[in-house]
Formats: sequence, C-alpha cells, structure tokens
Amino acid sequence: MYLSILLSIILIGLGLIHFNWVIGGKFGFSESLPTKESGERVLNPKKIDSAIVGIGLTIFGIFYVLKSGLIEYSLPAWIIKYGSWIIPIIFLLRAIGEFRYVGFFKSIKKTEFGKLDTKLFSPLCLAIGILGLIIHLVK
Repeated sequence: MYLSILLSIILIGLGLIHFNWVIGGKFGFSESLPTKESGERVLNPKKIDSAIVGIGLTIFGIFYVLKSGLIEYSLPAWIIKYGSWIIPIIFLLRAIGEFRYVGFFKSIKKTEFGKLDTKLFSPLCLAIGILGLIIHLVK
C-alpha cells in the first residue's frame, strides 16, 4: 500500500509539472528537453503535448491510488492486469532510452539535459519502473 501511494504521489507530481507547462510555467521546461551538442533542441513540444503527457502521468498516479486500496473502487480486471505491466514497462524503457539523447545508454551525455538525465530523469524512471513491478508482483 505504501509503495503504491508513493508511486502515485510521484506520478501525479510529474503530471502537475507538465500541466504547469501547459499554462505557461517555465520551471524545468528547457532542462527537460534533450538537445544536440550544438544546443539545438531535439524536441519542440507544444502545450497540447505537455497536456497529453500530464494527463497520462496523472492517470497512472490515480491507477496506483486505486491499486493501494486507499480509495474503494473496483477497476475492471483487465485494466489492473495490463496496467500493472504496461506502466512499469513504459518507465523501464524510458530509463534504458533510445541510445542517442535519452536514457542510461545515450551517446550524447555532455549537454545540460544529458547530465540531468543521467543524474535524475533516468534513475527516476528506473525507480518508477521497479516500484511498479514490485507492487505488481507483491499483490
């Protein structure tokens, strides 16, 4: 139960950061986008992109609130079954990365994003993935 609540707080918090960007907030925005060594952004997300990611992260957080049993609500068995695997796999794949700009195995590491990704973003994704698997396997 405690791991589910911790995971839901992390995911909803990340969702709130994305919603902050939707309404024009700048906290962490430029640092969270991968860049080429020249400083050129690899991604140029629009507000709708941040909203979609924010909604997804918030839904994932709510999934773990419901899974914790803190709120009595029964999700369909197929959502529990697949969600318990899909959510951790998404974050584990993000931690591994695409081998160029993102993840533990990226080749571009010296940019501001690359350094933050190595120290914070990829380890956080790995932790989310592992916690999700632990929650799934324990319940």
